[in-house]
Amino acid sequence: MRRAARLGFDPLTDVNGVADLAKFPNFIDEFRDTAIEDLIPRGLGQSQQIAGIYESSGTTGPPKRFVMFEEWLEGFLSWWGDRLDEIVAETGPLNSLAIVPSGPHMFGEVTTRWARRCGGVKFTVDLDPRWVKVLISQGRTGDADAYAEHIVDQAAHILRTQDVGVLATTPALLERLARHADLVDLINKSVRAIIWSGAQMDADTRELLRSQVFPGIPLLGIYGSTTILGGAKERHDEEFDGNPVSDPFSPYIFFRVVDPETGEEVGFGQRGQVVMSHLTKYALLPNNLERDMATRIKPPEGVIGSSVAGVGPVSTFGGTPVIEGVY
Repeated sequence: MRRAARLGFDPLTDVNGVADLAKFPNFIDEFRDTAIEDLIPRGLGQSQQIAGIYESSGTTGPPKRFVMFEEWLEGFLSWWGDRLDEIVAETGPLNSLAIVPSGPHMFGEVTTRWARRCGGVKFTVDLDPRWVKVLISQGRTGDADAYAEHIVDQAAHILRTQDVGVLATTPALLERLARHADLVDLINKSVRAIIWSGAQMDADTRELLRSQVFPGIPLLGIYGSTTILGGAKERHDEEFDGNPVSDPFSPYIFFRVVDPETGEEVGFGQRGQVVMSHLTKYALLPNNLERDMATRIKPPEGVIGSSVAGVGPVSTFGGTPVIEGVY
């Protein structure tokens, strides 16, 4: 409400449709130091339980913090998890191995709740992606590589000694697992679904993993972002130039894909920079220019905005080099 006085327009009267959200400036950087108490909508009352306070990756500066409400998180995961539910219905309960950060990132909590949906127990290997980014930024690539192998070694022990039916990790770590023939054999023997989330998985790597390394195991991708409290899910068996197509959780989360020079939306099938918006009773996060490029794809019938494919990070964002590390 304090911010509204500096907008230069009246959101109560001047915002009449999705297109009008472009009137808002991108104020996402203010979430780096805004008090969490100021991010809890008063209209929710006292009944809404907070699931957690989660942070962005901190790739381009101090992390941004957001409030995740229990009701919203469960609704988002129910929407995303339909394919996972189908797999569990076919196989029965499955144990999970999550090679992800436990916090303050959202991915750890999400995998905990997926594990519950799968009906088994969750094994974990904690991951500190920020430390890897620090190492790479300092030119300590050998140390970063050793840390990543340390993560793989821990995962290997679990895979060798426990029954794992669902594997959740990042594309970079999935590629590292694929370098070890014994771990590939173990994964193909027991895993029934691989969930990946991160900056990108290029088409060639994805095809290699699907057809030769882990044939027959569904790769379930999620294009997620803490800055919109959710993300988009990969379409089942539908691609664009070998890349998965991701559809947003409409009408609550929606994407635009714009020319980074002009800010104008590109045509379907063309590449541009992703602009994300979140509009619910839990948060108003309009017009957030992400550090990702993607191809704009026509969305399913009734979905607001655009779908995306071939997501990949920009090289610099806000004058800061983008380092993905183990993501």
